[in-house]
Formats: sequence, C-alpha cells, structure tokens
Amino acid sequence: MINTLLIANRGEIACRIMRTAKEMGITSVAVYSDVDRQAQHVLQADIAIGLGGAKPADSYLLVDKILAAAHASGAQAIHPGYGFLSENAGFARACAEQGLIFVGPPASAIDAMGSKSAAKTLMEKAGVPLVPGYHGDEQDLQTFVTAAKRIGYPVLLKATAGGGGKGMKVVEREADMAEALASAQREALSSFGDARMLVEKYVLQPRHVEIQVFADQHGNCIYLNERDCSIQRRHQKVVEEAPAPGLSPELRKAMGDAAVKAAQAIGYVGAGTVEFLLDVRGEFFFMEMNTRLQVEHPVTEAITGQDLVAWQLRVAQGEKLPLTQEQVPLMGHAIEVRLYAEDTDNDFLPASGTLQLYREPPAGKGRRVDSGVTEGDVVSPFYDPMIAKLIAWGETREEARLSLLDMLRETVIVGVQTNLKFLTRILGHPAFALAELDTGFIPRHAEQLLPAPESLDEQFWRTAAKAWLLAMPGASSVAPGSGAAEFSPWTDLTSWRAGLPPQSRLHLRCGELDQPFAAVDVTGCSYCPTTQTLLVTEAQQTRRHRLLISNGALYLQWHNSWQRIDRFDPIAEVDHSHQHAGGLQAPMNGSVVRVMVEPGQQVEAGAVLLVLEAMKMEHSIRAAEAGTVKAIFCAEGELIAEGTLLVEMEETQ
Repeated sequence: MINTLLIANRGEIACRIMRTAKEMGITSVAVYSDVDRQAQHVLQADIAIGLGGAKPADSYLLVDKILAAAHASGAQAIHPGYGFLSENAGFARACAEQGLIFVGPPASAIDAMGSKSAAKTLMEKAGVPLVPGYHGDEQDLQTFVTAAKRIGYPVLLKATAGGGGKGMKVVEREADMAEALASAQREALSSFGDARMLVEKYVLQPRHVEIQVFADQHGNCIYLNERDCSIQRRHQKVVEEAPAPGLSPELRKAMGDAAVKAAQAIGYVGAGTVEFLLDVRGEFFFMEMNTRLQVEHPVTEAITGQDLVAWQLRVAQGEKLPLTQEQVPLMGHAIEVRLYAEDTDNDFLPASGTLQLYREPPAGKGRRVDSGVTEGDVVSPFYDPMIAKLIAWGETREEARLSLLDMLRETVIVGVQTNLKFLTRILGHPAFALAELDTGFIPRHAEQLLPAPESLDEQFWRTAAKAWLLAMPGASSVAPGSGAAEFSPWTDLTSWRAGLPPQSRLHLRCGELDQPFAAVDVTGCSYCPTTQTLLVTEAQQTRRHRLLISNGALYLQWHNSWQRIDRFDPIAEVDHSHQHAGGLQAPMNGSVVRVMVEPGQQVEAGAVLLVLEAMKMEHSIRAAEAGTVKAIFCAEGELIAEGTLLVEMEETQ
C-alpha cells in the first residue's frame, strides 16, 4: 500500500499529482531546489525536503538525494511526473533496489523504449512502419552526413534519450549538419545526460497523432483513444486535442492495436504514449514511445472521465485496470493549450521574471486549469518555461474551441512575456476552426499568428488616462515634485467648475513609453469598481474595458493583452540605460554554454559568437554585421541576466 508518495518533480505536474494523492488519502512529499523554496508545489505538499542547487543537474536530477528524501519522509513510492528522471531507467532501477515503488514502467521497459534507436529496431521487428532513418551506435559527424545523403534532405536530428523538442534540429543541407549536430548533442547532454543522436527523414506536412496506452501487472493492456498534437513550434507541442479530428474508427483501432502491441512487446506497466506520424494518405509511422505520463494527459481524462494519475497509483500497488478495451468511453471533445513564458515577438525566446498579476479564468463546466504558480511567484530561467495548461471540454470540437477561447481571454498575466495572445490567435484562426492540422500549421500561418507588434496609439493613451483618473485612488492629484499641493482643487475631478468639463493634467508611463496630458476629459466615462470595468462613450459608441489595480499600478486590458500603467515623474526619472554602442547584449536570462570567438578575431555577419542556454534550450548569439571582436565580457558556465553586455564589436570599415 502507498500511504506516502514523494513527487520527484516541480511546478504544475507536481501540484497535479498532489491533488489526486490528497483525494486518495495519500500523504504527499515535495522536493525542491534552492530557487523553489517558496514554489507552490512546496507550499501545497504535506512534507517538503530541500535538494539544494538551482540547475536541474544540481537538484532535481540528483538520484541519491531524492532517494534519501524518500526514506527520510517515510515514502513508500516515488512519482517522477514528466521530464527530469521520469524516463531514466537507472532511477527506476535504484528505486526498486531500495524497496521503493517507482510509479511508472519497469526499468527494462524504459530501457527498451528510452533509446529511440533501440525502439525503432524493436518496432521494425514487430512490423510497425518506420520513417526512413539511421538509428545506429556510430555517432561521428561523417556517419550522420552519409546517412543524411542516403535519406535525402531535409532530415531531423533527435536525441535518442530525449523528448519535448530538446536535442532536436531540422537540417536543410549538408553545410549545416556539423553545427546542428554539435548543438543538438549539447542540448541532449544537458537535458538528459546522454548525447547520442539519431537522424530520420523529415516528413512534410505530417500530423502528430499519439495513442494513450495503459497496462497493469496482470497482463492487461488497453488504449484510451488518441490525441492530436500537430500544432507545434520547434518540435514542442503548443495545442493538443482529443480525439484527433477526422480520424475514422477503423484508423483509430489500427493505431490503438499497434500501440498496445508495442507496449506488450516490452512488458509495459503503467501509463505510456506511443507517438505516430500520420500522413495525408492515412498511413502512420512509429516515432517513439514516451514511458511516462504525458503533459497533455488532461484531454484524455476529459473525454474518458478517468483520472490517469489515480490509475497510475492503483496499478503501481498491483491493482488491475478498472476498464476493459470495450468499456473505454469517448465523450465529446477536449482541447488543451500550453501557456509558456516566452517572447513570441522575439523568436519565442524563453522569458523569466515576477508574475506581477496572475489571474486564472473562473471555474465552470468543462473548464480546467493545471498550474503550479500564483501571483507574485518568480518564473525561473532554470526550468521549462510552461506556466500553466488550460483545458476546455465540450460536446463538440467547436464548443470546446469557443470555451477555450473564452478562458484565454479571461486569463490575466503581467510581469512576464507569455504566448497568451499567440494561443488566442491559433484558437481563433479559421484553419484551426476547420481542423486543417499538421505540424507545419504555425509556420504556414505565421503572418496571421505572429503579426508585427502593435504600437500603443493615441486611443490607447486617451483610454489609459481616463482609466487612471477614474479608477485610481487619489489619481487626480498632481504628480510629486511639481510644486503644487498634493490635493490641488485645480486638478481634483470632484472640485466644482463653472460650466467646464472635468479635466486634469497627467503624465503616464507604459513599458518604456510615457505620455503627458495637458488636459484629460472624462465626460461620458464611468468606472464600476464592482465589475472593474471602464465604460468610455465617444462619437455615440460605448466601449467596455477591463481594469485591475494592484500595488499602486493600473492594468488595462487592450487588444486581448494587459498593459501596466504607472504615473510618471520626469523630474525623478533616472536613466538606467545599459545600452553599449557596438555591444551585443543577452536577450534573456541564462548561462553561457560556449564562447566561440576571442578578442581581435575577425568575424562575418551571422557568425556565432557564443551560445546561451535558457529553459534547457540553446540559443546562438550571432554577429549582426561583419567586424572585429573588441572584448568579451562573459565566460563559459557563467550565469547572466537579460541585458548583460556579452561581446563588444567593431564594424569592418
């Protein structure tokens, strides 16, 4: 029996596992790094034990410390969640050796499917169609160059021990192979401790359809329908849904039966996912098997009415599966989006910072939010940038889509760059509404999904000024330092005026921009504190705007995003500019992986100067123009903050 469960993970998935554990009367134990001391999974746990460190390699990947924490807390079992040690056969084996239940498959199954190369060989023997590729042991550059020539470009490099887009690169031509292979190997080693790679044909316009399988210790194995995860960027899933639109019952059964055979062939136990590429002709090709619970498991729970974490815990204790294949339901449709901390206007660079505002959409029928943060929490640069998952269920796909759109519009996040507007555009795109899905969806519709950043126009500033004067306590008083009384009757909107409209002077700031107002006319405007809405009537049109007030700042919803507005005092303003002429700055918080140049070196435009790692992904800093490296202000292994000067360049004359 499992009375106490240690969750060897953090964030959203740790909180989600704890929720089921509490419902089952199981004591939950959290582990945490130094930067996660006040994280939600720590605060929600019954017991919390520190691991030290910050990077995964110094905390959540330390097997010995996690096992020691399990023994210290009296836990009988460890749930690995997803990521980190969830597909580490050595960890599963160590748990068994120390008398702990690993809530997942046996180590032998992880070994069999943990290596993509070995899994491809296994599936080939089982007769499952494979994408052409090379999955061998030789890992030198020439081997991959030769294999790519045989397969034909474009090809896809993948970490044999990885997932989630880490250690994965598309290579369009032979000239790019060396750099892509080296970068993918570094990412794989950093994320999974294993740099081995495979290469396969990059199938054009495929759909990504995966089958959820579940097996118990008594030889029973079933599939719980499928999920479509075709909406991806950089091979990372962004939107997932179940069931897959347009999949016939016959094709569902064929893919499900193939997935079950794959699981049975390796003696699988617990939750797993067999992933396939599905082409336009209805042919499917085995990609990989994830021997763990998937990020997107909530959509399967929504269409089956089952709690998959509860299934995991019961199967781990030796119970039989609660359903047979014939009893697996398929009810309605569910869609999930992953809310990431990332800058969509800057090539999706991961973002970090403090959640100044964080409001999840209200609960309701068919609505679900899985998160591991709350307002005031810090999004760290050390871990995956996902903030939350929003899931909507409906009787039909369209009902689920519209419900999820409402949830996105009701979500409030300020303080950290996110993909919230990007997700809203995807869900609202006509092609998505028509279920025209494949893995090229985002690049194909990039113009609509990733438009140029909107400028704050005159209408925004007028609305912001009206909102400030009507909603902020004492807002109509003059700014400090102006020499006037703090509560001047000449600027107070409540003061009597002889036949003049209520007006006030004001100077506001939003981001890096500021706007002075000689006079703000609030005629025809009203603010309701109860609903936190501003009504603005201009030219016989009335518009409603949502407002929030927090920590002395005003937040205005404008074009489906939230803008922070502060009062600006130009006299007290201090120039904090850290720009440096001819210098290249860090575009995000992270660590320096490699410095590729040295002072005095001549470089061409586009040359890689150094490589940063943030949120487990590598990002190359390249020279904008040809020139000479004058100075380098960082070193390999150094942690740097966004805006830090990295390299000083001198243009070629």
